[in-house]
Amino acid sequence: MKSTFRILFYVKRDKPKSDGTLPIMCRITIDGQASRFNSKVSISPNIWDAKAAMAIGKSKEAVEINSLLNEIRTSIHNVYHDLQTKENNVNAERVKNIFLGIEVKYQTVLELFQRHNEDIAKLVGITKSKETLQKYEVARKRMADFIKEYYHVSDISLKEVNHMFLHNFEIYLMTSCNCKENTTAKFLQRFRTIILMAKNNGWIHADPFANFKIRFKKTDRGYLTQEEVDAIMEKEFASERLERVRDIFIFSCMTGLAYIDVKNLRTSNIRTSFDGGVWVMGKREKTGVSYNVPLLDLPRRIIEKYSGKLPDDKALPVMSNQKMNEYLKEIGTLCNIPKNLSFHLARHTFATLTLTKGVSIESVSKMLGHTNIKTTQIYARITDVKVSNDMASFAQKLEKKRVKAKSEIDMLFECLSLGEKMALFNLPSTLSNDPERVKRIAIMWNSLSDEEKTSLWINTFEKADSFSIKSSPNKIKLAVNQ
Repeated sequence: MKSTFRILFYVKRDKPKSDGTLPIMCRITIDGQASRFNSKVSISPNIWDAKAAMAIGKSKEAVEINSLLNEIRTSIHNVYHDLQTKENNVNAERVKNIFLGIEVKYQTVLELFQRHNEDIAKLVGITKSKETLQKYEVARKRMADFIKEYYHVSDISLKEVNHMFLHNFEIYLMTSCNCKENTTAKFLQRFRTIILMAKNNGWIHADPFANFKIRFKKTDRGYLTQEEVDAIMEKEFASERLERVRDIFIFSCMTGLAYIDVKNLRTSNIRTSFDGGVWVMGKREKTGVSYNVPLLDLPRRIIEKYSGKLPDDKALPVMSNQKMNEYLKEIGTLCNIPKNLSFHLARHTFATLTLTKGVSIESVSKMLGHTNIKTTQIYARITDVKVSNDMASFAQKLEKKRVKAKSEIDMLFECLSLGEKMALFNLPSTLSNDPERVKRIAIMWNSLSDEEKTSLWINTFEKADSFSIKSSPNKIKLAVNQ
């Protein structure tokens, strides 16, 4: 339904000025709701036509007043029509405030988004990266397309952003834009930054995100196994470009550096550390956090391979991320690896393999340049191989202790004379003349469990002071309890 919009000028007869003139008031009415303000123009009562809402006559005063009123009317019309192209719900109070200049700028979503992005652009290279700016630019474009598609306007008031608006935006991202759950959540997070900016500046009072949950789905981040890494390392490529991409990718698998950090790597970042070893040291482009990674033999040889062959002190011949990912998919096909290879997979691989091979998660976190170990836990998962190895090691330790305890008891038993062995089983000494007795006693002993052997030993020798091995019971107790 089309809204009704009217502008009316009238004089306030009950508030005459000291010179006898009357103030001219302006009333804006939209859909039955009115908002009034003083036009700051006054007129002599005798030349005001209430029905025509204008000054009558051709006097200088009348002409000037009518000209001023027409300017006011035109400006208000322009404000109204401008708002109509941007917003669904235009009200008289909003039109009045904009006309009077008392409404703060950036009261619409896209205006504020643009202001926010301009501020980030100024900080690129200082505290923000180009990638961060690009992500917010994409988020603003998505928002602009959404507002146009859902609300059929070019912009929308911040005050119109509510729970339903967020719900619709989420649906739009997942349907019209084909975004996955976590990509959708990221766009919502960036928009929440804009809303918080508006709230902190007092431009809105309620946070529409207060009862809106941004849902992230836990994902199993991809990584390469040691066998797959070895396959890429050992593959001989006919193309030099694939060989370069392979070298850089393997370097990242062995150091955990992200694409941008490998691209920014200079030979000055390769240093001898406190332990006399060669390390790669620098600061992450994304967070500015320091990373320090000891260079293993393979990544060190990759650095040496390109040493002195690149301009600007570059350590590696890194091409664009798009090209790297394109060639990595080609490498994956050639190496028969059924995974979607991308450069960031190398960072995941480093975290997973180091943890699997026994490097502590604290050390892995420090090498990755993480400030929170929870971030490392996202990248580095405990693999089935790690679980298998740990349990095998545990079982081996248990078996060692069992064998050790058993052998000590048996060694003590072997130290006994035949008479002592017979006494152990409460056999009369007269049977010691039987030549098969030694073999039979051994069979009887070996048929007992460790617990039965210990019990038999202690019960026998604690009561018999005449036997030569008086400390044996304590030795057996220690052996069994280890």
